Amino acid sequence: MSQSGESIKSAVNQQFSQAAANYRTSAVHSAGADLDAMLAAAQLTPDALVLDAGCGAGHTGVAFAAQVGRVIAYDLADSMLEQVKILAEEKGITNLETQRGDVEALPYEDNHLDAVVTRYSAHHWPDPQQALYEFARVTQAGGILMLSDIVAPAEPMADSYLQTLEVLRDPSHVRDHSISQWQAMMEAAGYTVEVIMTHDLTLHLARWMARINTPPTYAAAIRQLMLGAPETIRERFSFPTSIPNDDDCTFTIPGAVLRGVLA
Repeated sequence: MSQSGESIKSAVNQQFSQAAANYRTSAVHSAGADLDAMLAAAQLTPDALVLDAGCGAGHTGVAFAAQVGRVIAYDLADSMLEQVKILAEEKGITNLETQRGDVEALPYEDNHLDAVVTRYSAHHWPDPQQALYEFARVTQAGGILMLSDIVAPAEPMADSYLQTLEVLRDPSHVRDHSISQWQAMMEAAGYTVEVIMTHDLTLHLARWMARINTPPTYAAAIRQLMLGAPETIRERFSFPTSIPNDDDCTFTIPGAVLRGVLA
C-alpha cells in the first residue's frame, strides 16, 4: 500500500472517530429507498453469512441481520464499531458481530461468505478495485455483492463540482465513481452486474455538514460554490438560489444500487 493510501486510511479513522455518534442518529443512513432496494434484491437465505464492509454505524448490517443468519460488521474505525454495538442493542439484534479491519485486506479464508454488502462507504476507499477482488475472494461461487453509494455524474463539470464539494466537506473523501466505472470494476473482480436502481438523494445542508464537523472556512466555501454555480449545475444538484444563515436548505446528489453475482 502506498503512503498516500495509508494516509487516506488514517484520515478516515481520525475523521470518523470524531463524528461516529452522528452517523448512528443520521436519518440518511438509518433508512432509505436504496437500503430497501438492497434488502429486496439480495435474495439471501435465512442462514446466510453476510459481511457489511465499511459498516459505519451499522444501519445496513442491522437491517440485513433481521433477514439472515449472521452478519459481520466490519470497519476501519473502532469508534464506528462501538456505535454498531449500541445500535444493535437498541434494535434487539443478537446475530451481529463487529470486527475492525481494512476492506482491501480481509482477514477471512477463501469462499467464506455468502454475501458482501456495502453502503455509503466505497467513496472512502483508496483502492476500490482491490476491495472488490477481496470481496470476490472471500465469497462463495454464486454469492452476492450489494453496493450502494453516491455516484459521479456522467457530465465532467458536474462530476468536478460534486467532487469538490465532497472533499471540502470531508477530507477523508476519496472519490465518487460513476455507474459505468463500478460496473467495470465489479466485472473485473468476477461479478455479473445489474444496476438495481438510480436515485437522487436529498440532503439537508446544515445536517450534511454538521454530521462530519465540516470546519467553518470549508463550509463557507461550499456555500460560495453552490451560490455561484452555473445554471446547469444548479439544476443538476437542485442547489438553492439563496442560503439562510442557519443553512436550512436542501440539495440533491446522485446515487445508485448495484447487485453483483459471483461466477
